[in-house]
Amino acid sequence: MANSIPKPQWQVTGQLIPMRGNDAVAYAVKLARVEFVAAYPITPQTIIVEKIDEMISHGELEADMMHVESEHSALAATYGAAIGGVRAFTATSSHGLAYMYEVLWWVAGSRIPVVMAIVARAIGPPWNIHVEHSDVMVTRETGWLVSVAENNQEALDLTILMFRVTEDPRVYLPGIIGLDGFILSHTVEPVDVPPQEVIDEFLPPRRQPYVFEPGRLVAMGNLMPDEIFEEHRIDMHYSLASASRVIKEAGREYAKLTGRDYSNLTECYRCSDADYLIAGTGSWMGDAKIAVDLLREKGLKFGALRLRWIRPFPWDEVREVGLNKKLVVILDRSISFGYAGQLFIELSSALEAKPSIVGVPAGIGGLDISYSDIAYIGEEAVRLLEEKGRIYIPVLWYHLGGFKSLPPSRQIETTRRAQFLSIDIESIGEDENR
Repeated sequence: MANSIPKPQWQVTGQLIPMRGNDAVAYAVKLARVEFVAAYPITPQTIIVEKIDEMISHGELEADMMHVESEHSALAATYGAAIGGVRAFTATSSHGLAYMYEVLWWVAGSRIPVVMAIVARAIGPPWNIHVEHSDVMVTRETGWLVSVAENNQEALDLTILMFRVTEDPRVYLPGIIGLDGFILSHTVEPVDVPPQEVIDEFLPPRRQPYVFEPGRLVAMGNLMPDEIFEEHRIDMHYSLASASRVIKEAGREYAKLTGRDYSNLTECYRCSDADYLIAGTGSWMGDAKIAVDLLREKGLKFGALRLRWIRPFPWDEVREVGLNKKLVVILDRSISFGYAGQLFIELSSALEAKPSIVGVPAGIGGLDISYSDIAYIGEEAVRLLEEKGRIYIPVLWYHLGGFKSLPPSRQIETTRRAQFLSIDIESIGEDENR
């Protein structure tokens, strides 16, 4: 029997409510006392703004809700409200995010704090409403902070944290919370909703670098000399990279108030004595922790490295954990076509390719990946490592129980999951602590 994943050690500070991930985001918006929300529906995000609209109509949240004609307008209206001095929020997914892409740059370049939830969903064609991370990953280049939740509790907590961090004068940039479509957005889990007074203590009144006011002449976004433009970009980069310190400070304070510690940009499960790591982001990293237990039962000392934040990139934490490992297996739920998964590109760069590294795109378009699949992927990677001595494989695509070795990886022979050495997978589900 594999060791069970420890239950959370925090005590419930507020009300423990069963809710969907989308509801958790909406409750966080309420607790943050957001004053303006712009909404355009798109699956699987729509529940977030519907729940907020319901709270407003019931008098639970004092905010203005604007129903707009497109996602481009949703972010544009949110941007306008934020420039006017109010705490503002919106949410989107997939094609909606693609439509508002231009405005992402305007908000970040204007240095205006805004918070947006992205419920991760595949981008067509072909048409698909299920999870992949292509929409979240495309925002990395725009100057927004980006975090990704593993579960519904994190969806609530990271949304609250994002308001605090983005409105810090050392940052003054917008932020995104990603959560996996349907896996989190439509799945019910118990969520600790802190009391309003706790969040009021944690979140100071809104701060921002400037406010547009009627009758006051302000120019923003005009043409500027090239050297000033580049200096502006340098300052954005510095502020985003330096946001790590703000996140850690806010995470420590949040821990004092709620018992949930977000003082690291990553989470590491059984990493300290591990020879091998499984790395990734999002909901399937909960399954990766179970896979680690399974692999340890087979004598393979794995750990799980989860990126809670994509931007700022957790460079120091990744290097501290990963540089001395024999092998890092990187799970990507999206692909940069023609090369590799985005997390593979970034993690292998941070680790200077010193460990052996295998990039495994999988689960794209909602294809189910279980903890047994991840355990199999880990064991297969170790087999390749022992066979070849050292490996660096950008793309070893896992699909329907088998592997596809694709460029730029060298062609290698792999087994299929049907040949996976027996593990008592079913018994794991009987563990009441799981």
